[in-house]
Amino acid sequence: MIPVVIGVTIIIFTIMYFSPGDPAQIICGPNATYDEVEAKRIEMGLYDPYIVRLGNYLGAVFLRFDFGRSYINNRPVSTDILSRYPYTATIASLSILLSLLIGVPLGVAAATHQNKFGDYIAMLVSFIGVSMPNFWVGLLLVIWLSLSLGLLPALGVGGIQYYIIPCFACSLQGIASLARQTRSSMLEVIRSDYIVTARSKGQTENKVIYRHALSNALIPVVTSAGGSFGAMLGGTLVIETVFAIPGLGTFMVTAINNRDYPAIQGAVICVAITFSLVMLIVDLIYAFIDPRIWAQYRG
Repeated sequence: MIPVVIGVTIIIFTIMYFSPGDPAQIICGPNATYDEVEAKRIEMGLYDPYIVRLGNYLGAVFLRFDFGRSYINNRPVSTDILSRYPYTATIASLSILLSLLIGVPLGVAAATHQNKFGDYIAMLVSFIGVSMPNFWVGLLLVIWLSLSLGLLPALGVGGIQYYIIPCFACSLQGIASLARQTRSSMLEVIRSDYIVTARSKGQTENKVIYRHALSNALIPVVTSAGGSFGAMLGGTLVIETVFAIPGLGTFMVTAINNRDYPAIQGAVICVAITFSLVMLIVDLIYAFIDPRIWAQYRG
């Protein structure tokens, strides 16, 4: 996890370092004199070598949690990120929860009814979910549920009702991918000898499927869920822009449009840290799913 976060930080800093534009000119404004801009360049250390600036930035980020100050509003970037992060985390968390609650049972139903009507319906739903862009689904839901029926708010933030459409739109591809992954894993497991033995002992079909088969098929599903969470973190950039949610997505879009390099770097690093933490948690969850992995951890 640590090398990944450091690597992402170095990459995004390097991209911003070689991006066109003069940060000093952006801060001082178009009406600033040459001397004012030159003084700002010296103050910001823009004439320092790349390796010196990179070392200073890494030290500021990882030792002081200081992402610098915004070029546009001169506020600390970390303050803006902390105020916007809860919206993005809420959307991504609710979306992955919705994906698990719908996608996993859908995949189990498809596997237990292989090559039957239920399997065809489940896979059709998953293929549709993979094919449709989340922002397009969100706009359709706004037209239907907000404009036509007036059931849910279309834009902004507030109570839980404001998150229903964005979270469903963001989770659609996660539902599809988890359903397909669960079906594939379950089809491998339900043909195993211990499943035949469990049935021969007279255990109920629900107990065989959900206690024995599903628990052994969950590791690929959990891995897929972790990847889907990362995709949802990135997908919120579009979703937040569409639904006017003041999260990291809209913050990053605004920063890109204004060439606010510290804000861009801070937002990308924050997303990278979150995704790395999620994948670390996924690795730890393996131990609670598979006793063999738990034994390796204890050893």
